[in-house]
Amino acid sequence: MTPSRSIAAAIELFNARRFEQALALVSDRLEGNQADVDALNLAAACQQALGRADAAERLWRMALERDPAHVASWNNLGILLQQQGQGDAAQQAYQRALALQPGYVDAHYNLGLLFQQAGAFEPAIRSLERVLALRPTHAGASASLGVILERLGQLDEAQRCFGAAVEADPADVLSLQRRSDLLQRLGRHGEALDCYRAALALRPDGADLLNNAAVLHARLGQGAAAEQGYRRALALQPGYADAWHNLGLLYTQHGQAARAEAALRTCIELRPQDAEAWISLGNLYQHQLRDQDAEDAYARALVARPGHAKALNNLGALYQRQGQVARAEKAYREAIDADPGYPEARWNLGFLLLAQGRLAEGWPWMEARHDPALARPIAVRPRLDYPQWQGESLAGRTIVVWPEQGFGDQIQFVRYLPMLKAAGAREVILVCHDPLLPLLRTAAGADRIVGFSEAARLPPQDFWVFMLSLPMRFGTTLATIPASLPYLTADAQRVARWLPRLEPTRGKMRVGLVWRGFRGHVNDVHRSLPGLDCLAPLRAVPGVSFVSLQRGMDGEAPTTMLAPEILDLGADIADFGDTAAIVAQLDLVICVDTAVAHVAGALGKPCWVLLPAVHPDWRWMENRSDAPWYPTVLKLYRQRVSGSWDAVIASVAKDLADLPASPHPCW
Repeated sequence: MTPSRSIAAAIELFNARRFEQALALVSDRLEGNQADVDALNLAAACQQALGRADAAERLWRMALERDPAHVASWNNLGILLQQQGQGDAAQQAYQRALALQPGYVDAHYNLGLLFQQAGAFEPAIRSLERVLALRPTHAGASASLGVILERLGQLDEAQRCFGAAVEADPADVLSLQRRSDLLQRLGRHGEALDCYRAALALRPDGADLLNNAAVLHARLGQGAAAEQGYRRALALQPGYADAWHNLGLLYTQHGQAARAEAALRTCIELRPQDAEAWISLGNLYQHQLRDQDAEDAYARALVARPGHAKALNNLGALYQRQGQVARAEKAYREAIDADPGYPEARWNLGFLLLAQGRLAEGWPWMEARHDPALARPIAVRPRLDYPQWQGESLAGRTIVVWPEQGFGDQIQFVRYLPMLKAAGAREVILVCHDPLLPLLRTAAGADRIVGFSEAARLPPQDFWVFMLSLPMRFGTTLATIPASLPYLTADAQRVARWLPRLEPTRGKMRVGLVWRGFRGHVNDVHRSLPGLDCLAPLRAVPGVSFVSLQRGMDGEAPTTMLAPEILDLGADIADFGDTAAIVAQLDLVICVDTAVAHVAGALGKPCWVLLPAVHPDWRWMENRSDAPWYPTVLKLYRQRVSGSWDAVIASVAKDLADLPASPHPCW
């Protein structure tokens, strides 16, 4: 057999992983004057594949002694040296290969991998980009570049690289999965779902793929598909702790407490030191008001990972709900010390301080509400081409006041606009959500009022500011709350339009009712009443005409069916201009913690607010029956036992019965 034919046959054997036979076929060409460089290179590759690193290195060095310009041997020797942890020697070998042949793709690629392994990302990127310049369809280079860019936080560029790797090699399931995961992190859920489906078509038994796709289904609110995905992953890999954890979170989200606890307990059995699983179990117990169990779970998380900011934060939330404010504050501050960038703890500390009336301390911490790292951002920064106001001089400047949070927040804090004018602002532009426009048009201090739907058309201004950042900028304390009432008025034409609808209540005390808030509110399960029947003791008070301001009944029967004696106006209320016009003609409003309380307060109308025991809002502060934001007109009735409104309603009914029977009672 001629030398070239024997080499070709040996290569075929090598590619078939028959290394010993390939080695035997070229063994007579490895020594003395008959030594053949190609045979030495191939024999070295066989020895390396057989795990004989020393023999492989000896053969490659023999090849390079015979032919110092043999590029393949330099490249392959570099691979061997890299595997042995000799990074500098490997780099020199690759660079010798490239000095001989600058366009040698394999050496550029291997050098890039070497730099990547060493954490030298900039030279790694240069090497990999050189590979792709020489061979755009090099799947490995695209995938490796994607890994580096992901590590550097360049997620969109990374997912494009993984996409290029898959385009070059459609069977590259790992790159497809990585792209799917990145698209999910980027919020491009439709594209992510398509990628997961494509990856699962290639690897239907991939437990990690099934788990990650199920996480996306859960995020999209597709609970059944998520549960099926987790269960399929666990059928393939029963000890897959992450899937058990995620299944527990899914059951927690859907209120299946027993199943959630079982899944989380299974995860913990598999990974007893999994701090995140202990925290999730603690959160489940806290939601069930199993306080001691929750505290124990958080403690176990802190044993597993001392100083864990999330565990400390959630422990603080537990103490705060229990009324142990000193312990809650300590836990929040420890969480912040452990991780100053953790926004939940900063937000919760601000909430706690404001609830205690420590306003000057609390406002700066509350700025965490718009931190994009917050698990559930309370406010979202607008994309505007001009700066956020940080307290600079406003003399002769224009400023846009940007809305945030709920309708009630905007009604409460619109009172700060005159202070912007007093600070020298040439023009104050208020942006508000459209349903508030008819009411807030009467706000003092606003030169222009723009609905949120039209805000994108505003030309650039000097500054913008979040509405709820104004108290911090003006250094508001309990003593300096701008609390002059009323600061809003109802539109006279709307008042006249609603007057005939209120005719049936003539001659009696008119009392407005709201017993439910917006279902999407994070604390609505605690702040809203279970139903109108809870207010039956009020409806028994003589001499009172009740008016329903309730909107959005979420499947509850109409008020006229539940209580025909109540005048139901809620279904016909179009916006807050209508709400204000009705409230202006009432003697009293009785409501849960919703925007209607702020409408009444801003109009200077008496209002009794029913507050839950669990997480009452900070603005009502602690252990107060009055509200310094609405002095003399708001009265607070606090629930003492979570879930039980009977004592609260009984107290309200007694006070209502004690009011003068004539309309417009004195206070």
